[in-house]
Amino acid sequence: MNNINRNIFLAALMGISFGLFLKIYPQWSLYNAFLEANVIIGQLFINSLKMILVPLVFFSIVVGVSNLGNSKKSSTIWKYTLLYFFSTMSLAIFTALIIMNLVKPGMGITVDSWPEAKNAITSSLSILEFLKQFILGLFVNPFQSLSSGNILPLIIFSILIGASFNGGGTKIQAGKKVFESLYEVIMRIVNWIMMFAPIGIFSLLVTMVESQSSELFSQLSIFIITVIGIMLIHGLLIIPTLLFIITKISPLSLWSNGRPAFISAFATSSSAATLPLTLSVACNTFKVPKSIANFVLPLGATINMDGTALYEAAAALFIANLVGIDLSLSQQIILFFIAMVASIGAPGIPSAGMVTMAMVLQVLGLPLEALALLLPMDRLLDTFRTTINVEGDLVGSLIVQKVTKL
Repeated sequence: MNNINRNIFLAALMGISFGLFLKIYPQWSLYNAFLEANVIIGQLFINSLKMILVPLVFFSIVVGVSNLGNSKKSSTIWKYTLLYFFSTMSLAIFTALIIMNLVKPGMGITVDSWPEAKNAITSSLSILEFLKQFILGLFVNPFQSLSSGNILPLIIFSILIGASFNGGGTKIQAGKKVFESLYEVIMRIVNWIMMFAPIGIFSLLVTMVESQSSELFSQLSIFIITVIGIMLIHGLLIIPTLLFIITKISPLSLWSNGRPAFISAFATSSSAATLPLTLSVACNTFKVPKSIANFVLPLGATINMDGTALYEAAAALFIANLVGIDLSLSQQIILFFIAMVASIGAPGIPSAGMVTMAMVLQVLGLPLEALALLLPMDRLLDTFRTTINVEGDLVGSLIVQKVTKL
């Protein structure tokens, strides 16, 4: 694990450095060929993670829930996991609302300054339609869910399968052992993929750094800096403090030992794709029992989105400032809850938050055309919010382990 930790860290530094080199020296003779090869390597890494994602989530939750049992301890794990998810997302959104109301980025800038706003998303679901689709979408054909990679209904089905193994007879327990064996097979494949993680992360970071627009950052720098600042407050202060108070694990220990998962989250912008590394860090480095890690982490990768929730709240206030709309206290309370619901519904893939961002804006009566201002900067901010999402999941597994005394 230490070798993976070191190699991923070095690969990240080299990727950022080489991306800056390509941005500064586009006249390099091998520029186009290297960039093309780099994109292919990065996508191969992402695709390999996507390949293993669905079976990993399915088997890890089945095994995790089946190992919880029907005891009082099982209900305690469920209770504290969901309580933790709700609490940290609430803290994230609350922090975003306070700081955005103090800084007020976007004041004095108008949407008309950027013509591309006319090409933004023009339609979205209402809150009632979204909630209806969200709830009904939890219960679909499990084979369709497996083939399409639709994670939320897959989690529901996995939980039901895992729960069915609790308290069964000999045949039921034999079935449980089959799933446990298949889980071990999946984890072996995950370990093979992780051997190439440093190369994949290097390629992804080179592409990300090289493709960013410097002009965009100068135009919207105040908003970008404010959002990154909010994420750093949540990720470097609030979450580590909560962890230290409950578990006595220091922030330095969290960041040092969790570094492979955090760097992977930053490079891939996908909490789902980072799940194999997050599971590895939790079980192998922090010694979280598999019964907890296999339940908390896959569930967290889907519904515990601290970074996404705070970003959607901040972005809504930013767009309100752009168009000169002063959201009232009641509207900001609505924003608090809708940002949480929308972030839960966002899949753990790159830029997924932009999909539900349109719904947030429409509920508040804000113009969807202003989404065009967020789209170009989304790739950069997505790296930060995904890292916060993954940190929240990892810390959640450590806190649940401590409070349940497993």
